[in-house]
Amino acid sequence: MSYQDITYEVRGSAAWITINRPDKYNAFRGQTCEELIAAFSKAGWDKSIAAIVLTGAGTKAFCTGGDQSAHDGAYDGRGTIGLPVEELQTLIRDVPKPVIARVNGFAIGGGNVLVTCCDLAIASSNAVFGQVGPKVGSVDPGFGTALLARVVGEKKAREIWMLCRRYPAEQALQMGLINAVVPPEQLDEEVERWCMEIAALSPTAIAIAKKSFNQDSDSIRGISALGMQALALFYQTEESKEGVKAFLEKRPAKFRQA
Repeated sequence: MSYQDITYEVRGSAAWITINRPDKYNAFRGQTCEELIAAFSKAGWDKSIAAIVLTGAGTKAFCTGGDQSAHDGAYDGRGTIGLPVEELQTLIRDVPKPVIARVNGFAIGGGNVLVTCCDLAIASSNAVFGQVGPKVGSVDPGFGTALLARVVGEKKAREIWMLCRRYPAEQALQMGLINAVVPPEQLDEEVERWCMEIAALSPTAIAIAKKSFNQDSDSIRGISALGMQALALFYQTEESKEGVKAFLEKRPAKFRQA
């Protein structure tokens, strides 16, 4: 498969998958998700690959979620909400290789959810995390909420979604959302070091461990499927449409007047 929205590179025994839309702060559209699914499928079952790195192009953003310019009551692809995000999130969890989020900037909205779904996360000290859905008439009613609560604790997860604040890398580290923080110039070196450590270990043991970890939270798939169906209906409402319109017009949303 040829890629337009992402790049795929093998470095040693690690596959590096990069969202390559820096002009959009690496926000994903339907095509981006399809390409990510193809890349994760390629790397996930390649026996020569020990680890998978997910990152964003440039220095400003890891990923800022769904591209709102492609959102007009629905996104621009397939899937319940016009984006196969459920499939992408599930695939990140299902591939029998550790997936490392290399967070090089903003990890906001769906980008923050991708960090949550990854097995490990290493961030630059200038990275910023947070959810934005309720500001734009959206939410991630599955792994982005229920799994986040398991990762950072329920009270903190509710704060993240109900206040839509932004959190610097050090604070994300303290809450357990990420594993390490390094200066920007050391980010690649640190990620590569973790990949080499993984490559020295038993791939079968790692795969079994990952599957075992995931089994405890796999019921979230059902929550996500139900929630995405509800979200598809929500996107048709004036309230949700007002969130997108306000975002594109760069003004505060007026949800209670919508």
